[in-house]
Amino acid sequence: QVQLVESGGGLVQPGGSLRLSCAASGSIFNINAIGWYRQAPGKERELVATITSGGSTNYVDSVKGRFTISIDTAKKTVYLQTNSLKPEDTAVYYCNAFMQTARFAYGMTYWGKGTLVTVSS
Repeated sequence: QVQLVESGGGLVQPGGSLRLSCAASGSIFNINAIGWYRQAPGKERELVATITSGGSTNYVDSVKGRFTISIDTAKKTVYLQTNSLKPEDTAVYYCNAFMQTARFAYGMTYWGKGTLVTVSS
């Protein structure tokens, strides 16, 4: 069974940092792209960072210079380093991956269940 599992969330003070992880497991042929999304209470879910298997990255303007996405292909794990955290970064952070699997050879998107980041003094 293919799944994504996020970890690394928690409670931090403004200006602090967290390193979020997203581990993929199961019968996976290719991981084509992975994105981190977040959803704050009462807000729409937004895409904050993406990375391709070739290492190309993109970020939403609000996190540029503060967040860094990276991937370890051998471990099938993607990371989101979050620095200089602000209260408005508070949200559930979700991992999303477009992958080719045994069940979906042409590829499909998979979602993790999320990890909560709370930024408060």
